[in-house]
Amino acid sequence: MALDPDTRDQLIAGIRRFVDEQLIPREPEVAETDAIPADVVEGMREMGLFGLSIPEEYGGLGLTMEEEVLVGFEIGRAAPAFRSMFATNVGIGSQGIVIDGTDEQKAKYLPGLASGEIIGSFALTEPDVGSDAGSVRTTARRDGAHYVLNGTKRFITNAPHAGLFTVMARTDPEKKGAAGVSAFAVESGTPGLSVGKPEKKMGQQGAHVADVIFQDCRVPASALIGGVEGQGFKTAMKVLDKGRLGIAAACTGLAERMIDDMVAYATERKQFGRAIADFQLIQAMFADSKAEAMATRALVLDAARRRDAGEDVSMAAACAKMFASEMVGRVADRNVQVHGGNGYIREYRAEQLFRDARLYRIYEGTTQIQQTIIAKALVADARERLGG
Repeated sequence: MALDPDTRDQLIAGIRRFVDEQLIPREPEVAETDAIPADVVEGMREMGLFGLSIPEEYGGLGLTMEEEVLVGFEIGRAAPAFRSMFATNVGIGSQGIVIDGTDEQKAKYLPGLASGEIIGSFALTEPDVGSDAGSVRTTARRDGAHYVLNGTKRFITNAPHAGLFTVMARTDPEKKGAAGVSAFAVESGTPGLSVGKPEKKMGQQGAHVADVIFQDCRVPASALIGGVEGQGFKTAMKVLDKGRLGIAAACTGLAERMIDDMVAYATERKQFGRAIADFQLIQAMFADSKAEAMATRALVLDAARRRDAGEDVSMAAACAKMFASEMVGRVADRNVQVHGGNGYIREYRAEQLFRDARLYRIYEGTTQIQQTIIAKALVADARERLGG
């Protein structure tokens, strides 16, 4: 149920203060140490950020998609690593259970995910399976009252911290493609499950990704999300549609922050006896960035409202994620350009945010995958209208 306007506005204002006072000032520390400080994580828990999308009956805030992206606009203004700490609980690390889980699975896991006591993680990508998500090779063989999992997952966000993994595995080797894939809720510490060392990344320091390896990992049959085999890919797609809107919102917030940064810098920086903000070629970069950010905000809000209304938003979510992630990359580049030589120096943060923004065009579906989703939907719609 949607919050009343006053409560929603108070929530957004509180999160904005948290970003300005607690997150942005800690960005250099996070970049240097590659870790989110414990007191910041605790602050996130106290604000309920881990449970934004989890129903109130399980201890979450139960926000609508529109409310969730409004929060995302604010959180996105800080370095993406902060959002990454709780975003898996809000999106891909919990929503498989929220959407398709059994009552028992919801009762067992959602309260801990909502409070942040449990960190959720979504294990889909594999060494040879990225954009082609239907080609999952990790297997889950039924053995009496258990399943035995074998395989390796790659680039799994929050894997080193996770208490619960949503794992996509093939339960029916005879069925090729997505039909034979099922989803499992696998607890960390389960014998046969191990996590590799965190990867060293181009950007987003403080957000940790690692391999997750399953070697004869036995899980009870009750770990099968929804209790039905062969539904894993459908669950994943439902989760990714929602996650893509969350990422699009974060891209919007980051772009808006960088616009503020570049304009403030240009207003103070002087060349040829006046502020560089007065030069028209600099102003053109401001204008292009602002127009693109405003268009993205409108696109994301429209898609979120459509989802809240019960519409199928697979194409709309793909449009939002594609447009937003490409847009924030352009804005990040302009931010460096406006800063000139200082934009290449760490002290000014422009170079860090440039590197941070680059990942948005890759994870939860590359730009090219979003283009494919959009095009296929358009062609299918045309054929239906034309009766072909």
